[in-house]
Amino acid sequence: MNVNEAIKNRRAYRSLDPIEINDELIKDLAEKAQLAPSCSNKQPWNFVFIKDQEQLKKMFTTLSKGNKWVEKASLIIAVFSKPEHDCIIGERRYYLFDTGMATAFIILRATELGLVAHPIAGFNEEKAKEILKIPDEIRLITLVNVGKHSDEVNPVLSDAMKLGEKQRPPRKSLDKFAYINEYNSD
Repeated sequence: MNVNEAIKNRRAYRSLDPIEINDELIKDLAEKAQLAPSCSNKQPWNFVFIKDQEQLKKMFTTLSKGNKWVEKASLIIAVFSKPEHDCIIGERRYYLFDTGMATAFIILRATELGLVAHPIAGFNEEKAKEILKIPDEIRLITLVNVGKHSDEVNPVLSDAMKLGEKQRPPRKSLDKFAYINEYNSD
């Protein structure tokens, strides 16, 4: 699979089947993040790869109500950083952007391997940081949930989520976000 295929095949599925998580897979995903670009090569990203069943159960207690489907994930990748780990130029803080690019590399590699890697925002950041022993001053940006796409739709999903399992949600048309030479709000 090439990059174009990985981008086209990537989906944020919520119906997951378990997979075996081994150290080779974790190393593979981490190595892809390691290659991501960053401002002045600061590489501000940090990841905790959570595969232990007891630790996963603790992390499930941090999820918002709509993310119960995550309990089928075989791996959670906690993505974290802080502004001082990357370039700060005037008002611009690059750490979120650069960490996002590294996370995208992980997601695309997981897709290439036939896996689902679905990032979420619906979790209690403070509780998750406490479980993972991440210091208060560091921002836990997202949790990326990894598993294999299941042919059976997870029954805990809402009707809208179930529909998203069957078809790709609509995408904005290019003219709504891509401009040439200058921004045009019309």
